[in-house]
Amino acid sequence: MQDIYSAPPSQVGKALLCLMMSAFLFSIMGVCIRFASHSVDNATIVFFRNAVGLFIFIPMLFKQGLGFVKTNKLWMHTWRSIVGLAAMYGFFYAIANLKLSNAMVFSYSSPIFIPLIAWLFLKEKITPTMILAAMVGLIGVLFVAKPDEGLLNILSFIGLGSCFLSAMAFVTVRALTTTEPPERIVFYFCVFGTLISAIPMFWHWRSFSWHELTLLAAAGLLANISQLFMSYAYSLAPAGQIGPMNYIAIVFAGIWGFIFWHELPDFFTLIGITIILFAILLCNPHVQKKLFSK
Repeated sequence: MQDIYSAPPSQVGKALLCLMMSAFLFSIMGVCIRFASHSVDNATIVFFRNAVGLFIFIPMLFKQGLGFVKTNKLWMHTWRSIVGLAAMYGFFYAIANLKLSNAMVFSYSSPIFIPLIAWLFLKEKITPTMILAAMVGLIGVLFVAKPDEGLLNILSFIGLGSCFLSAMAFVTVRALTTTEPPERIVFYFCVFGTLISAIPMFWHWRSFSWHELTLLAAAGLLANISQLFMSYAYSLAPAGQIGPMNYIAIVFAGIWGFIFWHELPDFFTLIGITIILFAILLCNPHVQKKLFSK
């Protein structure tokens, strides 16, 4: 039986690749949301992100029937949906009001909190390497965001709150994957997310242009495929062991920011990205052995 506190190097490698793909797709989703936010309110964007995902699971429901949705962890799915949805509201708001790369910095700083939360709720052990990777990643985040007006305002607090809630959601996903397949986890998130987000969206409902609908549909599709990759990744390895791979989304966001909005990173941002990439490398067991072997 696999040790719940660690995973074989080959399995960790697959998990890191899946998490990198998840981050890549999520960064493209951020581009869609940024464009959509020019004319669509945040509550509506969150609703469409969840509602569109339900269509992905229609073929699975027809093929597998009610057995696909049968679960003994309904309360855990509900909790994962609540914290994940709260994080989503904050994250999408940050995307609409900050540079895309800065919004990703706040959202994908969740690995800073993941080891502690995983230790508290899942009893996953915290190794010195995990702590080092998290601390190195935090330093990189500070270099990218810089401790100026970009951090000390309401947008920053919303972004950091979203970061903490995302970490709780990721750890809950890790707990769910011990018995639940990734598809079921994402399905319940879409169901509960759609039902809950429909309430505030109702007050902002209006007719939308085809351009707006295309962006909203693309954001929802990309987000849910990204969720599938993320859920599968956390089914392969502990949250604290692979979580810092999420930092790669900041690099992707910086690339999209340059392409679409001509956002150029400054010297400190480049240093921060380098530090963040080093934090990702610390997640790799092979790198850990080379760095910390006697």
